[in-house]
Amino acid sequence: MGLPKKLTEQQIKFANLLVSEEGRKTATQCAIDAGYSKDSARQHASILQNPKKYPLVVKYIGELREELQKKYDVTFGSHISELAKLRDEARVKKAWSAAVNAEVARGKAAGLYIEQKIIRTGKLEDLTTEELESRMKQIMEDYSPILEGIEVEELKNKVKEKHRGSVVKNNDPSDQNSLHLKNATDGEDIPVGE
Repeated sequence: MGLPKKLTEQQIKFANLLVSEEGRKTATQCAIDAGYSKDSARQHASILQNPKKYPLVVKYIGELREELQKKYDVTFGSHISELAKLRDEARVKKAWSAAVNAEVARGKAAGLYIEQKIIRTGKLEDLTTEELESRMKQIMEDYSPILEGIEVEELKNKVKEKHRGSVVKNNDPSDQNSLHLKNATDGEDIPVGE
């Protein structure tokens, strides 16, 4: 029998459906929609994707996927360019909010903004010294990449040395959420979590 030299219309239709409906339809449903009988659609869907049995079909499916990937590929340049177009169109229509949002999205994509979400539970005052020290170590490890110009080991050592005191609220009325470590030996305040 040998391998076919070209794809049949039914095989082409199956491949197109498989790629275009990926995630929405199963391979079996694509085979049925391509014209294969319901009784044998599952077997056809499986065998048509076997490179040993139908290498031309598998190759065609790969080419379609690659083409689709290129069409919808998001690169940094294309993303920034598209956001700039949207911003400019919004400006023309005097849709200032949309223009600002597009520009902010461009800045985020370029890495100009860092979103930070902190979920607070409990109070630091309720933690034991060991729990506080453990929490501080975890915070320093988690945020070490953004602590520019600060040697993490140096900061850890400083906190260990100064932590012999207790945690007290900052008395600055303009900054009620700021916590400081109070050194028991010399009374020096060390800001925490700023």
